[in-house]
Amino acid sequence: MLHLLALALLLSLVSAAPGQALQRAGIVGGQEAPGSRWPWQVSLRVSRRYWRHHCGGSLIHPQWVLTAAHCVGPEVHGPSYFRVQLREQHLYYQDQLLPISRIIPHPNYYSVKNGADIALLELDKLVNISWHVQPVTLPPESETFPPGTQCWVTGWGNVDNGRRLPPPFPLKQVKVPVVENSVCDRKYHSGLSTGDNVPIVREDMLCAGDSGRNFCQVGQHPPPAPTAQLCSRTDSPNPPRRATLEGPWSAR
Repeated sequence: MLHLLALALLLSLVSAAPGQALQRAGIVGGQEAPGSRWPWQVSLRVSRRYWRHHCGGSLIHPQWVLTAAHCVGPEVHGPSYFRVQLREQHLYYQDQLLPISRIIPHPNYYSVKNGADIALLELDKLVNISWHVQPVTLPPESETFPPGTQCWVTGWGNVDNGRRLPPPFPLKQVKVPVVENSVCDRKYHSGLSTGDNVPIVREDMLCAGDSGRNFCQVGQHPPPAPTAQLCSRTDSPNPPRRATLEGPWSAR
């Protein structure tokens, strides 16, 4: 059975904007996603000279979006600094940006490397649910994903190491296998000065990826491992936030 996770949608993705982009994350070895296949996919925008793509997210309720806490922090900006775009196959094409009324980072979030990297965004109004816009059903808290479980990753990230997503900035998808956290942690420690007794991949993270089809979590704030080094190492899977562990908190 193929498990569909919202975990990938929490990644901080490349700011794929005309004439300007920062290498912040990527989906490597994927393909363009079919239209309306991921109706919960969200593009989180920030106020610059224009509303620039900043992070991915998942619609989990007609008025709530799940994203990464580092996308709205560590010093949380006011809701007016952000907008949400739904049902977008290509970035910046027929934007209909939605305002946010409230930002709720996880109470235990301090930095990416310490875990709890998750946040809820309350939209100003309920969105209309349709074939193109639907909330994702998060797995129950008790659900486990054994190594080898195939997961989908979606977003607007780099298409290769150092290669930005080109116009018209299509939504990308890639299928990757879950990797045992202990195996992933050992790979991340390889060649690093971090002591083996200091966990890089924590319990609330989930590793997925392989040498040919990988995604890379890179943000402005310190990720669980050195960014440039590990983004170029295709033998190291990458750990996004394990959303299932936050069931009781996100359900409040």
